[in-house]
Amino acid sequence: MASRLQGRLLTAFWALRRITSGRRQRPVAPQNILILHHLLLGDSLMAVSLCAQLRSNYPEATIWLALPKAIAPLFSGRPWQVHVLGWDPRDPTSVLKLLHTLPQPDLCLLPAENRYSLLARALGCRWIIAFAGDLPAYKNWLVDELRPYSSEPTAWSDTLTELIGLAAPPAYSVRDWPAPLAVIPRLPAGPFVVLHVGASSSLKHWPAERWHNLALHLERRGYTPLWSSGAQEQHLVDACDPQHRWPSLAGRLDLTQLWHVLAQARLLVVPDTGIAHLGRVVGTPTLCLFGPGSSLLCGAGKFWNNMPYQAIDIPISCRNQNTNFQRVVPWIQRCERFAGDAPDQCASAACMLGLDQQRIIELVDRMLQDAQIT
Repeated sequence: MASRLQGRLLTAFWALRRITSGRRQRPVAPQNILILHHLLLGDSLMAVSLCAQLRSNYPEATIWLALPKAIAPLFSGRPWQVHVLGWDPRDPTSVLKLLHTLPQPDLCLLPAENRYSLLARALGCRWIIAFAGDLPAYKNWLVDELRPYSSEPTAWSDTLTELIGLAAPPAYSVRDWPAPLAVIPRLPAGPFVVLHVGASSSLKHWPAERWHNLALHLERRGYTPLWSSGAQEQHLVDACDPQHRWPSLAGRLDLTQLWHVLAQARLLVVPDTGIAHLGRVVGTPTLCLFGPGSSLLCGAGKFWNNMPYQAIDIPISCRNQNTNFQRVVPWIQRCERFAGDAPDQCASAACMLGLDQQRIIELVDRMLQDAQIT
C-alpha cells in the first residue's frame, strides 16, 4: 500500500507541474504516440491491435508502449517498431523511469483504465483518448476525448481499434512479431502438445481426470503431452498426472521461454487465460476452453482471424454479467464471480464442467489433422 501511495503522490506532483489552463487540441499528425496501460497478460496481448493500427496509419511516428514489467520482454523483437517500457504503478522507481524516459507524447491512448490519465498528464501528453463510462466518474476528468464503447458485439481487440477513429489495422500475421530472445528449455524429441492447465481463477479449471484422459488420447495418437502451468499451480499438474507419466515444464518458464515452447508445439489446449492469447501471437494452433469468460469478447475477431484458433463453450444462463473494465456494455455476456458459497459467488463452475470431454477430443483430432495438412 505504501508503494502505491508513493507512486500516486509522485504522479500527482508531476501532473500539477504540467497541467495548464491553455486550450488543448488533438494533433493532426502526431509524431510521438503513447499506449499506456497496466493490464494482465491476455488483455495486454489483445491490445496490440492498437500497435498495428497506429503503425499502419502513422508509419513515421514513434510509438511507445507502457505495460507491466513481466510482459515487456515479449516485445524485445520490436513488433511494429514499438518502444516498450515496463512499469508498475506500485513501483515509484518505474514511474520515475517513465517520467524521465518518455518525450512529451503528442497523443496518448488509454485502452482500459482512465485513472492513468493523471499519469498521462504528468508525462506531458498533449491529447488523451479513452473509452467513456469508466467508474467512478472522476477517472474521466482529465481525458480530452471520450469515445463510446462499441455498441455491437465485437472482440475486444477490434473494439480497441475504434478508440482512435482511424482505419482498422491489417489482420495479424506471425511475421509481425519477431520472437523474443530466450533460453529455450529441453523439449520432447518427437511431436508434442502443450496442455496448459492453470488459470487465474479456479472457476476456469477443467477437471483433472479429463485432462488425464486427453493426455492418454494424445499418447495413443503418437503425441507427447507436455504439461504447463503457472509457478504456483504445480498441484494442478499433479492432480492431472499423479504418476508423473508425462513431461512437465509447469512453473519453470518465463513468458519468453514459453513463447518458444509453444512455437514448436503441434497444438496448445488451454483454458481461457493469458496463455491462450500467447498461443495466438505465436501462431500455434490453439484450442481454448471457455467457462465464465466470453468467447466472443476474448475471441479472434477480425484482427486475429488468420490465426489457427478454436474456442469452445456451452450456453449457460449464469454467464449474465455485462461489464468490461468497469463499463456496462449490454451485449457482453460473461461471469466474473469468485469461487465460494455466498449468494453472489459460484459454488461450482458448471460452465467448465459442461465442456464435453469427447467433443474436445474430437476438436483436438481435427486441429492436429488440419495442422498436418497446412
